[in-house]
Amino acid sequence: MNKQLRTRLSKSLQRHVTTLAMTAAAVMGSTQLQAAECENPDTLRFSMIPTEESVQELTLYKPVIDYLAEVTGKEVEFYMPTSYASVMEAMIGGWVDISVQGANSYVIANEKDASIQVFATYAKRPGHLQPEGPGYEAVLISRKGGKFDSIDTLDNSVLGLGDPASTSGNLVPRVAFTKVLGEKLDDHFSKVVYTGGHDLTTMAVYEGKVDAGFVASHRFDNVVDRGMVKLEDFNVLWRSPPIPQDPFTYRGALCDDLKEKIRHTFLTLHEKPEMKQFLDNVNSNRFVAMTDADYDIVRELREARKKAQQ
Repeated sequence: MNKQLRTRLSKSLQRHVTTLAMTAAAVMGSTQLQAAECENPDTLRFSMIPTEESVQELTLYKPVIDYLAEVTGKEVEFYMPTSYASVMEAMIGGWVDISVQGANSYVIANEKDASIQVFATYAKRPGHLQPEGPGYEAVLISRKGGKFDSIDTLDNSVLGLGDPASTSGNLVPRVAFTKVLGEKLDDHFSKVVYTGGHDLTTMAVYEGKVDAGFVASHRFDNVVDRGMVKLEDFNVLWRSPPIPQDPFTYRGALCDDLKEKIRHTFLTLHEKPEMKQFLDNVNSNRFVAMTDADYDIVRELREARKKAQQ
């Protein structure tokens, strides 16, 4: 955030000059203190929220980790998470320096520790359900061929959600979709269950374990691309407005020159031929810069939910 420096006009020129001199000295001392206190670790720890490719993450991200190590001159360790919350707590506790979070989990983490900063996300290629660009959609799906083929047929059915900290797998359904229903999810559906992830929600719908489920458009596409399901197996009952893609974040305590090197790494991935396979795997052409304000839409959703619960 930008802070405005406020000064008071003095009655004499001498007092005005003295005040400016003292202010300059204080600012210089503060800058030097901040520089001395910033963190420049020998090893950077990197983590990300669990996805359907979690078991493949080490292989998938290896070229990125190698490039990050090259640009920063640091050792880079990969931390395998167990949940959205584990990534948040690792960042807040200083155990992880760089992370990929969900839009909602980033906002939660930033509320707890404002020094956690977003710096980039990927711009997705258009997919089966995924729109092109740095946004995605929460999509309500059901198994084609069954009786749950429209929103009107879902009364008293079983709904699958992903993770309590997920944006498209919990927050959007409980805020935006309830406006479509005119009532809370738990009042409309006979049961609302958490599956643990978008891939698990997709498979739960496919296997009939739940009647309908909310998934992120790009996460659903990943399950289709892996050959686990077919697009034509599903009805698309509802799509949300665009949501900003998963934020790549770092701890604000890191030194500025180190944070700049981290930003540079991700924003130049598309310039490196050896990164093509990685970008293909995440269905993206490049990374784009993001700011905290880009996730205000998520804060608005969270605030709306809080008011609805009061």
